[in-house]
Amino acid sequence: MTVLKITPPQSIALLGGSGFVGRALARQLAQAGYLVKVLTRHANRASVLTVLPEVQIIEIGSSGASLSEALQGCSAAVNLVGILHESGSVRFDDVHAGLAQQLIAACKVAKVRRLIHIGAIGTDAHAPSRYLRSKAASEQAVHASGLDWTILRPSVIFGQEDQFLNLFADLAKIAPVLPLACPNAQFQPIHVEDVARAVLGCLALPETSGSTLELCGPKVYTLRELIQHVEEWIGVRPPILGLSLGLSLLQASIMELLPIKLITRDNVRSMQVPNIGSGPFPSVLGFRPSSLETIVPAYLLPQLGRARYGHLRRFAGR
Repeated sequence: MTVLKITPPQSIALLGGSGFVGRALARQLAQAGYLVKVLTRHANRASVLTVLPEVQIIEIGSSGASLSEALQGCSAAVNLVGILHESGSVRFDDVHAGLAQQLIAACKVAKVRRLIHIGAIGTDAHAPSRYLRSKAASEQAVHASGLDWTILRPSVIFGQEDQFLNLFADLAKIAPVLPLACPNAQFQPIHVEDVARAVLGCLALPETSGSTLELCGPKVYTLRELIQHVEEWIGVRPPILGLSLGLSLLQASIMELLPIKLITRDNVRSMQVPNIGSGPFPSVLGFRPSSLETIVPAYLLPQLGRARYGHLRRFAGR
């Protein structure tokens, strides 16, 4: 991968920098010569990034004033914050649309013109799920911000620390049968490192300002096909029982009662919208995305014995 060298160093603010995509992006930004401010409400969650001297972790409160202070001196902000499940007082509208509005206001106070926002494929004000509708509202706020914005819409993101393929690998090892909600749901998975690389590209390419770019891998899969690949790679093959929409919603309603939500009814509704690109990978970014088959086996195969418990701890937030 070509490493972009920035002189003099620019400071980039990451919201959601402690998450799966954020950690990959922080590493790539540091490698490319950027200074990185990881803005978070829970500094301990970003502790793994403290080994990078270019990364500064800043704990912020919920007020716009503290956010605008943290943005001072930055040349760009990247909003990676997103949730797949609501929990208690943590609601889609607040985390997606509400935070986007706070960030836009803080950018204007701090005179940060460049904003890169991670949206989602299938966003629409009339989408079937609250997740997609709230992501649409966040994108609408970005559109109306008056900033130099770029919206990136990734399909499902995979990588060594993902909570998608790793989760199904763990389940396949212990389940005699896999009852699978929405088996025909369509995805076009993108590698986490390619998502991070796309953000770097947008930072270096002013012509991406005012654009919405879809980030998808080279191949479309159904959910059943993805799980079949996972089973093949880890060498176990419990039967997959595809559920109808009604049974998928019933399964999700039961799963919502568990302490850790693996799937919700809102997730099922989201999966009614194909999570695939409307065209080829954006040529302006100057690279082609990695295929699932060249990346995933290398990190699933070592997950034997105690190795897989690291993923389970991360999923549980421990």
